[in-house]
Amino acid sequence: MAQQNAGEQIRLTASDGHQFDGYLARPAGTPKAGVIICQEVFGVNDHIREVVDSYARDGYLTLAPSLFDRVERGVELDYGPDDLDRGRSIRGQIDWDDIALDVQAAVDRLRGELGQDGKVGVIGYAWGGAVAWLAACRLSVDAAVSYYSGQIFELNDEEPQCPMLLHFGEEDPIVDFDQIEAIRAEHPNVVDHIYPAGHGFNNDQTEDYDEDSASLARSRTVAFFMDNM
Repeated sequence: MAQQNAGEQIRLTASDGHQFDGYLARPAGTPKAGVIICQEVFGVNDHIREVVDSYARDGYLTLAPSLFDRVERGVELDYGPDDLDRGRSIRGQIDWDDIALDVQAAVDRLRGELGQDGKVGVIGYAWGGAVAWLAACRLSVDAAVSYYSGQIFELNDEEPQCPMLLHFGEEDPIVDFDQIEAIRAEHPNVVDHIYPAGHGFNNDQTEDYDEDSASLARSRTVAFFMDNM
């Protein structure tokens, strides 16, 4: 049974004046660091809030910005084909430059609580994995992790400026292994792991969930943050 969400809704403001929502969860004690969770195309829904809460329980000040708010506010979709089509349609209306502004606002919010020397990492899932890559390349974050993102390849000509970790499923029908090889060739310092799973293997609300792969990827993500933040 899913745990009750423990965080709070907040309002963020990007540098261009755009105001948007975010879901913020605080740890019980002093935060180890800050973590930004970047959504799938299904919005900041219950699954993403659960991910935020889980990292807060692990000791991180954790925030999921509502990155679809520039097109439509309050988007929370399920995982059926109609929801997928709707999410992809919204995603297609947002420019990468605007996404960077919104993620930077989330970074600024966490650093405002942690102090300017506080470390902030980013984790993204599916489309959000490309957002995490974008943050690593363009923003002042300390570490970034991407899960099973096919959109990274739109940004393969940009170089991560912080440690970057990638998780992929070997049975993922969306991610082309030729593209993974292209990332490896272009960015030899980026670490990646391949799991015996499909797309969305971290999401326990879908049929693609793979508990063993999700657990291993999670442990590697936490270790990666401990080493780099």
